[in-house]
Amino acid sequence: MYASHNGRFGMRGAGAAVLGAVLLLAGCSSSGDGGDEGGSGGKNPAAIGQQPKGTDPYWVNPDGNAARQVARYTGDGNAKDAGLVRKIAGQPVGEWIGPDSPEAEAKGFTEAAAKADREALLVLYNIPHRDCGQFSKGGAADGDAYRAWLEGVAKGIGDRGATVILEPDAVLHLVDGCTPQEFHEERYDLLKGAVERLKELPGTKVYLDAGNAGWHTPDALFQPLRQAGIDRADGFAVNVSNFQTNDVSKDFGKRLSAKVGGKPFVIDTSRNGNGPYTGGDPAKTWCNPPGRALGETPTTSTGDELVDAYLWIKRPGESDGDCRGGPKAGDWWPEYALGLARGTG
Repeated sequence: MYASHNGRFGMRGAGAAVLGAVLLLAGCSSSGDGGDEGGSGGKNPAAIGQQPKGTDPYWVNPDGNAARQVARYTGDGNAKDAGLVRKIAGQPVGEWIGPDSPEAEAKGFTEAAAKADREALLVLYNIPHRDCGQFSKGGAADGDAYRAWLEGVAKGIGDRGATVILEPDAVLHLVDGCTPQEFHEERYDLLKGAVERLKELPGTKVYLDAGNAGWHTPDALFQPLRQAGIDRADGFAVNVSNFQTNDVSKDFGKRLSAKVGGKPFVIDTSRNGNGPYTGGDPAKTWCNPPGRALGETPTTSTGDELVDAYLWIKRPGESDGDCRGGPKAGDWWPEYALGLARGTG
């Protein structure tokens, strides 16, 4: 059964306002483990600091959607909801690079992270013919446009520390037939080229997306991952934007790892605290499902040599698409964020 994990990123993320905030962050981000400076006014009203570097080396954005929501609730005197959303705001989440200003955005995020003595977690999601025309349709106009965009990202990262999650769904949609056959050769070439270009950067780790345990088996995936350049990548990512449990994701990842040279992997734990949703339309179990919960907080201390990190790649509280009353894909949805936070107890 086909079970995608779309609804990742709204195009509003590429606007001038976001770019301006990124550049401001680069100049006034917090540093150390508990600073309260940052955001687009110099002062961070939500007082969002960094997590301990030893277990969580990734940068917490003090001016992200969740942090702004905490500030709004605090300003309204709503301490209860502010405390719930702080569970999201205080953790590092993936920064999805938009299509219009890749160099400036990548530079802004990585400079802000470096200033805080942390590493940026970036998600690249701009492959041509992205998401097969569904909620997150779009992407670069063609292969040349994608290569130019990627070069901008690479220049923006430079020699600063970054972990890149490369093109969620891109390989999986080749496997499940969603992406038309005439685009397959180009996509493999673009993915392989992206891995090679990013690995030229001295401080960058690259994890190629490999879907989730509810979608396809490792037997269907290992050869496509090889064609997409997994041999040059640091590893692969599983469960991006999905809800499969850690145990299921580890089993899936380890079986796939055995088929791609023992590569390690990362798991998106952003919303898998209650596992996958089993009610309603089976084809829409991935789209803003009710009753879900935040999963394990981001860390590189996983206790498993094959699991490099638990990460929040999907940004908790951002919509999967305009289903179940949600806004468009990638837009902040405070009610859903509160539901995820309540699900953690």
